[in-house]
Amino acid sequence: MLDWITQHSDALTVFTNVGTLIIWLVYAQLLYLGFRRQRRPRLIINRGKNKDINGLCIISNMSAESVYIQYIIADLTTSRGTITQDVTDFEQFNDDEGKQDNDDQASLAFGPVEDNTRQGPMASGSCRHIGSYADLIIRLARDEGVEMVGYRPKDESLEFHSLTIRLIAIYGPEDQPIGAERTFKLEDRSGHCNLVPASWDTRRLASKWQRRKLAKQVKRLNDTNFISSSQLKE
Repeated sequence: MLDWITQHSDALTVFTNVGTLIIWLVYAQLLYLGFRRQRRPRLIINRGKNKDINGLCIISNMSAESVYIQYIIADLTTSRGTITQDVTDFEQFNDDEGKQDNDDQASLAFGPVEDNTRQGPMASGSCRHIGSYADLIIRLARDEGVEMVGYRPKDESLEFHSLTIRLIAIYGPEDQPIGAERTFKLEDRSGHCNLVPASWDTRRLASKWQRRKLAKQVKRLNDTNFISSSQLKE
């Protein structure tokens, strides 16, 4: 046995080196996959408090680092088309004379940022809500001139099908934006409207192609000062 090993020592050395190299490559791959998994941005959109449209729209940052929420876009899909609106900032209401109340002006000018906009950083493991789904639906409908009776359109020929929430954010030190979106179906049942997720999880928008697309969308939103758009057909 020892003679055989001595005779084939060169070949055994080669096989040993190759085996060691394979083990290190596998180990390096596992380390890389673990690092990549930890670095992968992860935003979750969910409902809380209730399972219907009165539930809160909750955003959670499950990434390893902080993210900066830049835009929150809502799409309301109806039987006549889609209403799209930037809901990043809180609504500002005017008084009966068409002028904003002085206290409101002071609040908007000097109040905390979180009282005026949903834009801003989110720490790793943190969450926030952006209001109820009912408020978002009513806001989109009202700004497009759709008269409402409760959560339903006054025009019975117009039906609301689904609501999609899309986030555009900056992750840590990275240059290009990331995104997340989730669609909820609106199901009218027994006098109330259920909010049913169309998928079991939030869709992550973080591939290179998706990030380039989001970067172009952010530029377009900035250049046009986008607020809302509508494709409703009469």
